[in-house]
Amino acid sequence: MDIKIGVVNHPRELDIEMGDTVKKEQVLSAIEAAMSGDSGVLWLTDKKGRQVGVPNSKIAYIEIGAVSEDRRVGFGAQ
Repeated sequence: MDIKIGVVNHPRELDIEMGDTVKKEQVLSAIEAAMSGDSGVLWLTDKKGRQVGVPNSKIAYIEIGAVSEDRRVGFGAQ
């Protein structure tokens, strides 16, 4: 599962690739819990075990999607 988080006043988004065992419902409940508090932090752990924390006051948007198997790299990749 791939998660993209837009951060307020930051030109780039955070791109986090979650492990295969993580369920979408688990991620949604973690997001809702962090966003419901006034000074909460959204903590997510990627597939390599790194933890990423974003203060909920700085989150502009969150996009959840499947990891694309056909990632394209380079010029002219089709």
